[in-house]
Amino acid sequence: MNPETLREVAAGLIAPLGLRGETRLEPLRGGANNRVFRLVVGDRTLLFKAYFQHRDDPRNRLESEYAFTTFAWQRGVRRVPQPLALDPVHGVALYEYVEGRPVAPGEVNEALVRQALDFYQELNGHRDRAEGAGLPLASEAYFTLAAHLRGVEGRVRRLGKLDDAGDVGRAAARFVAADLTEAWARIAALVRDGAKRLGLRLDRELAPAARCLSPSDFGFHNAILGRDGRLRFVDFEYAGWDDPAKLVCDFFCQEAVPVPETHYEWFAGEVVRDLPEPEEQRARVDLLRPIYRIKWCCILLNEFLPLARERRRFTRRAEDERARKAVQLGKARRALLRAESA
Repeated sequence: MNPETLREVAAGLIAPLGLRGETRLEPLRGGANNRVFRLVVGDRTLLFKAYFQHRDDPRNRLESEYAFTTFAWQRGVRRVPQPLALDPVHGVALYEYVEGRPVAPGEVNEALVRQALDFYQELNGHRDRAEGAGLPLASEAYFTLAAHLRGVEGRVRRLGKLDDAGDVGRAAARFVAADLTEAWARIAALVRDGAKRLGLRLDRELAPAARCLSPSDFGFHNAILGRDGRLRFVDFEYAGWDDPAKLVCDFFCQEAVPVPETHYEWFAGEVVRDLPEPEEQRARVDLLRPIYRIKWCCILLNEFLPLARERRRFTRRAEDERARKAVQLGKARRALLRAESA
């Protein structure tokens, strides 16, 4: 949508809210998958979000995020922005504008990790409500060990087909063909052997009672820190029902704002504490964690895939593509070294 159309669509969302006054729509930096704007109406500031849509990306990001945020807000969970209005036709939504700043790498401490855990527990305190049954599955929600393995295997295979031109693209293809693919083969074999030793069947499905409501892509890269020290969590396009082990693994494997390893044991223990068979669920977390280290290496290389390029064009972040790819390749190399050493 061009700027004029965006303003018209935003006006259509504002009108039913009864807001009056001069209106300004200001683009915000940082949206990697969508376009986000500060929408000022008189003395009120809102967040206006236009969602990326593509035929090769089947997930309805708008409906997933809006439904999840609405469920949380209606249950009294105030660690998320208030959802205000949506327009599925134009793929946009309006939310409360959360004041604060991003959490900086190196800033994560026990107090912040406890706030993240409080959010998870507060949210899942309502998991048995009837309204929760209508929420979608989280993105890449897998409920067997075999499915987790297949999911990451698929990511590695997609990257194995890279035909990106240029020196950085060729370097990425070599890295995937040799280092990443070989590391994945070793780790997948170790996980299969570990499951056998623990007596965990690869095809055993996680019972519905052992699943969780997950923000997905959960971490401090998707949090805003207020002046009062309280966190508000954002970006729930991938949210929904998921495997708690995946939530823990993603939380500690994401690279943007790393969570110190010192918090892993107690955080994982608290997540599974109230689940059926908590000892088995805890063992699954440790078993899956090496798999998710490889998954996050793959995520760092998404920059080289066609769909990622389409998202960058949508968010107007297509400039300096080569430099961005070089940075991501460097991060992936370092992440793989950490994965193998662990």
